[in-house]
Amino acid sequence: MTEKISDLFGLGKMEDGDWFPYFESRFDMASGEITYDEPKKGAVEFCIRSMQPFFEEKNSGRKKENKMVLNPVSRAMERVSFYPDRPPEEEKQLGEDAWDYAIIAARKGDESLDVSREDKLELVNRPMFLRYVKRVFDMLNGEVEKKKEAAEKN
Repeated sequence: MTEKISDLFGLGKMEDGDWFPYFESRFDMASGEITYDEPKKGAVEFCIRSMQPFFEEKNSGRKKENKMVLNPVSRAMERVSFYPDRPPEEEKQLGEDAWDYAIIAARKGDESLDVSREDKLELVNRPMFLRYVKRVFDMLNGEVEKKKEAAEKN
């Protein structure tokens, strides 16, 4: 029996996200830099995926507005396209839905942890967890490697 390429590579299936161990961080008020700790042994792991596909889907049916604006440098008029602002309550709901989409699951060791939508929203309201998730998003988008390469060049 021959295997299908779609089965081998999971084509047509949504990416479930990647697992990242939780690590703490500190913000230095004097230097303005964030210091990330190594994950502790046995730390809780979170399955996280990028929010980009979520926002692409939500904006796919929206109509863009165009506006002509003056470029202060060239003094020429330029066309700028943008999505009109959503009402505040709709924007808040969209943000909450995005966090619910991005944080898929949690586990400690082999034990799966129950993470409700309310838990996710409470977690992202904590600065240390928000720094963790931002760092994970940077890793998912390859930003960490780009920053390391830029630092090595300097």
